[in-house]
Amino acid sequence: MNPKAARLILAVGMVVCSLLISDAVWAQETGAAVSGKITATSGAVIPNAKISVKSVATGQTREAQSDADGAYSVSGLFPGDYEVSVSAEGYQTKTAKVTLRPGATQTIDLALSAGISLGELGFPPAETQGNAQEQARLDKRTHMLKIHQRLGLITTAPLLATVISGSFAGGKSTSSSTRDLHAALGSVTAGMYITTASYAIFAPKIPGTKTRGHIRLHKALAWVHGPGMILTPILGALAFQQKSNGERVHGIARAHGPVGYVTVGAYVAALLSVSF
Repeated sequence: MNPKAARLILAVGMVVCSLLISDAVWAQETGAAVSGKITATSGAVIPNAKISVKSVATGQTREAQSDADGAYSVSGLFPGDYEVSVSAEGYQTKTAKVTLRPGATQTIDLALSAGISLGELGFPPAETQGNAQEQARLDKRTHMLKIHQRLGLITTAPLLATVISGSFAGGKSTSSSTRDLHAALGSVTAGMYITTASYAIFAPKIPGTKTRGHIRLHKALAWVHGPGMILTPILGALAFQQKSNGERVHGIARAHGPVGYVTVGAYVAALLSVSF
């Protein structure tokens, strides 16, 4: 080999080695890292969660996965601002912003909230892989069912207050003010119940989908507390009129209490069926 060519090759090799060594030294001394633990809001660890670390400045992304203990680590990052996004099946995606400094490891622990599964919403997997219009329908259905669930929980407050006041409204020494309070609470409960039910009734539906699991029980119980919420105020109005006329509650109006208790029981059972 030509001596000049050999010296040239040797010189190039030394430069490359120098660059590699300098990069390694930089990564060790000034490279940043992010690590942490992925858990559910209940405290349980989430293995195999997908972690994406995106540089705000360059848009470059590094990805990792949580281990069996929910832990993850991404090293060799340039200092700067990053967005750390975590996703896992059955959970809502969560994103956190972090600023990484040279040579420092930033700890970012993230707790994911459980999401409503597509199966619970009545959508088979084939229906969720459609176009943007189908996705918009799914998003609207999810939003309306979440409001339905929240309003359902809120409605339990006036519902229980109505039951409690009703235990004092049917006695022999019942005052008109006690009956008025019971009737007012019943009206508030009925109004909130109708509003709550409307979000479930008018949520977009996909023809041919099947209801499964505890959602099926939830809907079955609606056939009990739904008619009960209509019948109870009607019977209550009859009982209210009879008591206001100085009469004892008689006839079909006597079923006001039993129908009310059955309605409340079915309503509470429906709430519990989607709470676990």
